[in-house]
Amino acid sequence: METQRKIIHCDCDCFYASIEMRDNADLVDKAIAVGGSPERRGVVATCNYEARKFGIHSAMSSAIARKRCPHLIIIKPDMEKYRRVSQQIHRIFETYTPLIEPLSLDEAYLDVTECKKYRGSATLIAEAIRAEVRKKINITISAGIAPNKFLAKIASDWNKPDDQFCILPREVDNFVALLPVKKLHGVGKVTTSKMKRMGVETCNDLREFSSDQLQKYFGSFGQTLHQLSRGIDQRPVQTQRIRKSVSVENTYATDLPSLQNCLEELPGLMQQLAKRMEKLNEDYTIHKQFIKIKFHDFVQTTVEMLSDTCNTDNYIKLCKDGFARRSIPVRLLGIGVRLVPKQETTEATCNQLILTLED
Repeated sequence: METQRKIIHCDCDCFYASIEMRDNADLVDKAIAVGGSPERRGVVATCNYEARKFGIHSAMSSAIARKRCPHLIIIKPDMEKYRRVSQQIHRIFETYTPLIEPLSLDEAYLDVTECKKYRGSATLIAEAIRAEVRKKINITISAGIAPNKFLAKIASDWNKPDDQFCILPREVDNFVALLPVKKLHGVGKVTTSKMKRMGVETCNDLREFSSDQLQKYFGSFGQTLHQLSRGIDQRPVQTQRIRKSVSVENTYATDLPSLQNCLEELPGLMQQLAKRMEKLNEDYTIHKQFIKIKFHDFVQTTVEMLSDTCNTDNYIKLCKDGFARRSIPVRLLGIGVRLVPKQETTEATCNQLILTLED
């Protein structure tokens, strides 16, 4: 009989803001956000719960956030400090399991199936982790406990902040049946709207469709939807996450009015990207180049092309193609590369060689 997995999803509560409040007692009980300056078109990275009462949220323009809450305190991010705290939390995780999959600085999956502490109770392990983080780091964590990653992540958001929620194996079917489809990983506004037109609002509605039918409507994602709607997620906790891209971007204090202005920004962006690429280990190879443009009206577009290098001429072409989609001033410009592990590239080359030899 297969061992039932025990997965915990740990998610720090308003991580950056919590650290700033921890380090400055004067900020407690005040509306604060961590992000860029409103005067320089900054964006909110995160905010505390006091600020959220005013409808402020991550990715919101700092200028709009300040309008909603005139007394909002906006703090410049200190990423080095946040990384140090994240490492401290990670070391606490390691005392419970070596199977840790970081998703970002402030959240991670833990597979505690083999953990013997607290008689193997994932619920008690999660409580212990949260208590230890509160005591040693002086910030709070929310946690979700479930038989798989998909449900653990949903559960961690169920009783936020500073609490946890557990979905037992026997509860999975009923819990997922009532779950709105918009909660499913990978289901955005467009897919949600399409499902609504199909009469699908919950996972129970989605179960009325076979895997073949869902693949007809949603392509290969249909098979994933078929499984998730039944609470099935076989993905393992990966201790080494595969990096999919490296990118840099700038939001400009004044719009870039023309294509020429955008092209003039490319050399600087390429220098920034080159520095990021230096930190990348040799296990990856470039698969595509891409450019991201956010126009004056906040409409965003991404253009990409196959490439195995950071080629300047390619970025120029991508920039021209992207700008031509609207031909209006640009507020944000970014460039990057898509990556694939070298092992996959080598295997693909070997397979192609075998096919060639067989021909």
